[in-house]
Amino acid sequence: MPGPIRGEVEKAKNFKVAITRMIKELKPFYIPSFFATLFASVGSIIAIITPNKLSELTDEITNGLTGQMNFDAVWSIVIVVAILFVTSLVFEIIEAFLMTDVSNNFARLLRTQISEKINRLPLKFFDNHQTGDTLSRVTNDVDSVAQSLNESLSTLVSAVTLLVGVIIMMFVTNGIMAITSIISGLIGFFFVFIVLKRSQKYFTMRQKELGNLNSHIEEIYSGLNVVRAYNGKKESDQEFDKLNKKVYDANRKSQFLSGLMPPMMGFIGNLGYVAVCVVGAIMVMNHAITFGSIIAFIIYVRMFTSPLSQIAQALNYLQLSAAASERVFEFLDTKEMPDQKDATMRLDKDKVKGKIEFKNVKFGYKKDQLIIKDFSASIKPGQKIAIVGPTGAGKTTMVNLLMKFYDINSGSISIDDVPINKLTRENVHELFTMVLQDTWLFSGTIKENIVYNRTHISDARVKEVCDTIGLTHFIKTLPHGFNSEISENESVSAGQRQLLTIARGMVEDAPFLILDEATSSVDTRTEELVQKAMDKLMQGRTSFIIAHRLSTIKNADLILVMKDGNIVESGKHKELIEKNGFYAELYNSQFQNA
Repeated sequence: MPGPIRGEVEKAKNFKVAITRMIKELKPFYIPSFFATLFASVGSIIAIITPNKLSELTDEITNGLTGQMNFDAVWSIVIVVAILFVTSLVFEIIEAFLMTDVSNNFARLLRTQISEKINRLPLKFFDNHQTGDTLSRVTNDVDSVAQSLNESLSTLVSAVTLLVGVIIMMFVTNGIMAITSIISGLIGFFFVFIVLKRSQKYFTMRQKELGNLNSHIEEIYSGLNVVRAYNGKKESDQEFDKLNKKVYDANRKSQFLSGLMPPMMGFIGNLGYVAVCVVGAIMVMNHAITFGSIIAFIIYVRMFTSPLSQIAQALNYLQLSAAASERVFEFLDTKEMPDQKDATMRLDKDKVKGKIEFKNVKFGYKKDQLIIKDFSASIKPGQKIAIVGPTGAGKTTMVNLLMKFYDINSGSISIDDVPINKLTRENVHELFTMVLQDTWLFSGTIKENIVYNRTHISDARVKEVCDTIGLTHFIKTLPHGFNSEISENESVSAGQRQLLTIARGMVEDAPFLILDEATSSVDTRTEELVQKAMDKLMQGRTSFIIAHRLSTIKNADLILVMKDGNIVESGKHKELIEKNGFYAELYNSQFQNA
């Protein structure tokens, strides 16, 4: 099959799959959707009945102009028409309310599914996908699905009902003029399908390019200080303009093509009016029909072209919905973390002794590229273990494997002789207190940031930890102390952020402690204070310390020296210095550079 044809077939297949999936996901809303479409259909049926009543009214008035006016008959018809109009209005309002409720609840359901999905995705998904693109799927794509659903579903049903009903009524009224109207309408619909076929790819492109633009914006604004410091504004603006131009082009082409439909249908409608007037005038002259029938037929012509235009517009919205939902469902179908059906054991953190063993561990972020090639180590309870090595040696990766953030390729990791693949991720996480070099604050009070997600921490414990690490002075400078509101965007120094992160880790009483460059952003005086607090915190706990400042881990019980994913040396500081090996080279280089 030639490339262009295969591409068109694939697009049609994707459109069908996306619409089918969306209908399946709408299952919880079938009942309100059914009533919404039912009310829309009833409104269309009322609209179909109205022209006949107007035809009767026109004939009564015509007869009155040439003879005696039957006001009772006229008022009777006027009342019936008024009732029909009011009833139609009521049904349209109910239908609009139901569809608004359905579309917004459907959007809420999708956002809930995405939120739950995020917590089930492995970290490697976020390593390989831009944050801005993921956010765009949660916001722009879900909103597009909801909006297009609200605009298309009931409109499509009512338009089809109206179209079928009008065709029947036109043939009932007069077959010749019905054929005249239908032929002119089909010509327009033929062109509509050509436009729809060409515009689908631009709707898909629009959502994709919008995600790329959001990714760029998120990236630039999150690192705005770096952009300004390196005078990168010009380059970032150029990249923004390039991505913005792509969004503009996709929007322009999709909206231009979809915008062709109303004028095309308007032209066909006007052509139908002319044809009906000419044919109708000839038939009136031959006394084949009455003048009221022509009035009714002109209304039917308008009603015939209107649903064609509505169907085209609804298909337009369905194209946008298919493009957006395809991205949403692609995210929802992403492979999740392996299930935990084999994780049948549980360790009580109050009873854990603190033994950890790595045995022939192999791991790579990509299957064909191993980072940890054959790692083995036995950690005794209460030991203070330092992991050192050059950048990229695999130090942080080992911690990520220990925390079950990633699953190992082969080998085993065990806690108190229990393999961690037999423990749930939640159970493993509650056994560790983890302080990272990457600080993270959320919008909330100082206390809420320290206590984060733990309800059993007392105020006294929070104050004790802050006193220990020297954070109290900073907190006292804030207007409301521990109840002062801060966020990630607040003007809080990197050192203060790290102290808050350290305090968050210290308030938890867990049997294992992981410090990943935990003092990298604090000054020397504060580091000494924090180091003393950490020494106190590490008493009776099995601790892992990742550090580039080797002077901070001289009192470690065991130093593991990593290089290229393997342990090349192990021992205490003095022993490793005396070996004059790779560790000694790393240690001495720091003082040479100093």
